[in-house]
Amino acid sequence: MAIYWNSKVLLFKIEAAYGTDPTPTGALNAILATQIRLSPMEGQDKSRELELPYHGAQATIPTDLHMKLAFRVEAKGSGTKGTVPAFGPLLRACGMAETIIATTSVTYNPISSGHEAGTFYLWIGSTLYKMKGSRGTATLHVDKQDIPYFEFDFTGLFTVASEVVRATPDLAAQLANKPKVANSANTPTFLINSVAFVMRSFAWRFANSVEPRFLIGSESAEITGRDDAVDTTVEAVPVTTFNPYQLSIDQTTMPLSLVHGTAAGKIMTVNLPALQLQRTTSLENQQNIVEWPLKGLALPVNGNDQGTIVFT
Repeated sequence: MAIYWNSKVLLFKIEAAYGTDPTPTGALNAILATQIRLSPMEGQDKSRELELPYHGAQATIPTDLHMKLAFRVEAKGSGTKGTVPAFGPLLRACGMAETIIATTSVTYNPISSGHEAGTFYLWIGSTLYKMKGSRGTATLHVDKQDIPYFEFDFTGLFTVASEVVRATPDLAAQLANKPKVANSANTPTFLINSVAFVMRSFAWRFANSVEPRFLIGSESAEITGRDDAVDTTVEAVPVTTFNPYQLSIDQTTMPLSLVHGTAAGKIMTVNLPALQLQRTTSLENQQNIVEWPLKGLALPVNGNDQGTIVFT
């Protein structure tokens, strides 16, 4: 019997101890995702390199086995101030700390150590792909007339797929929490250096370095570095108002602020306090309007403060 590609169930739960399955459940840990992509058996095929008295293929041994999982999740607040969004644990497994102020806000900021990890359960049909010890990186996208989303890319420990009765995911709250497209009404603030720009697209790439390490006595996926970067395309303005060329030459750092959402519990605010613009190497002609494709680095000021995502 055929297995339908879209018959997926995705669960994720933070681990109390690295690589130990916390047993996520459909009732508490379901993830509403899109564009799921799984690499179920990454690694190497080690040739035995036998010297035989005849020609033929060499037998191999699979080594460095691990898994990769990528997908998108809509970037939206939970709908209730101070309540963690369903994708909150995913951000924690991407090197972010979570701070909850009851009935007020949930804030995420980078950390440089003590990175959490989690376990994924992905069913396709009745086949369960389990990925423990998962850590990853993410990119936040906010593009005009589109649903803002996080793009996640995780690496974790290999587990042989098995046939297991599917969990029943509780997605009711996530489905009822409708997203808003990014437009003038729903995205009221986009500022760079206190200048309000007309924006086409924005992306904050966490750019975590996630390294699979398979040594004798320890196997893990480790976040070994981070290189936060920003790409945004905006309408050009007179350089007397904002001069990206001079700002790049002067190595000026400046704040960037983006607010999406207007209803309580559904507001997402991105703050990058020290954006350094890199070279602006081209201009774009969009409908006979000049636009700047800007790129830059989200630099830390005192450490672990290069950016925050706040849901209120």
